Amino acid sequence: MRGLRLRLWQLGLLLSFLAWWEWASSTGRIDPFFFSKPSDIGQRIWRWFSTGEVYPHLYVTTLEMLLAFLFGTLLGVVLGLWLALAPTVAAVLDPYIKALNAIPRVVLAPIFTLWFGLGILSKVALGITLVFFVAFFNTYQGVKEVSPVVLQNARLLGARRGHLLRHVYLPAAASWIFSSLRTSIGFAVIGAVVGEYLGSAAGLGYLIAQAEGVFDTTGVFAGMVVLMVFVLVLDALVGQVERRLLVWRPRAEGGEA
Repeated sequence: MRGLRLRLWQLGLLLSFLAWWEWASSTGRIDPFFFSKPSDIGQRIWRWFSTGEVYPHLYVTTLEMLLAFLFGTLLGVVLGLWLALAPTVAAVLDPYIKALNAIPRVVLAPIFTLWFGLGILSKVALGITLVFFVAFFNTYQGVKEVSPVVLQNARLLGARRGHLLRHVYLPAAASWIFSSLRTSIGFAVIGAVVGEYLGSAAGLGYLIAQAEGVFDTTGVFAGMVVLMVFVLVLDALVGQVERRLLVWRPRAEGGEA
């Protein structure tokens, strides 16, 4: 019942905001040219899905996002584990990793477009740069947080390096890694959409850029709403996987893992 009440409050807040927005746009309190109307935005989204216009763009963005998410997470987790277990190498590479992480990712988008063209590859490369560091730092910190007492006890019981990695390091870092996945989903979408926005022939970012080019605020807001729902669905899926794999982790007070 507590979860149901929470959802009802969330839904009520959303409906109240949309009702106020619709009223303000209809009565001229806010200019619908700049902010459109929720009803017009809903109609545009309905038209996109009913006619199938949005599906090719959604497919392109999904493909770019998934590739960036998978490769960025894989590279981040592997390198995070390696450097956490090799402190000498980590000390040598530390300034270079910090320097690369300090580069604004948006600056890289035009460079990747020049290197890889306007196709999917440039968007995937940009998404990887966003996802990689989130997964890397979380994995690195998760391994570093392993209790020395647990490691000593495992070694006394005869655990080798491979056993420690499988039964100690990875389970200890699992919560950190899954926490990074939920953040990385959003960053992967950002990488794909920003790349499409700056130069592409398909994708949700391209759809938004085209609407912005003709001052179609309804199309811009419709694209933003589709993106928000898209990310929320992906986040919910990752949350389900997290709860199934981390069944040993205690749940929070409100029932959220």
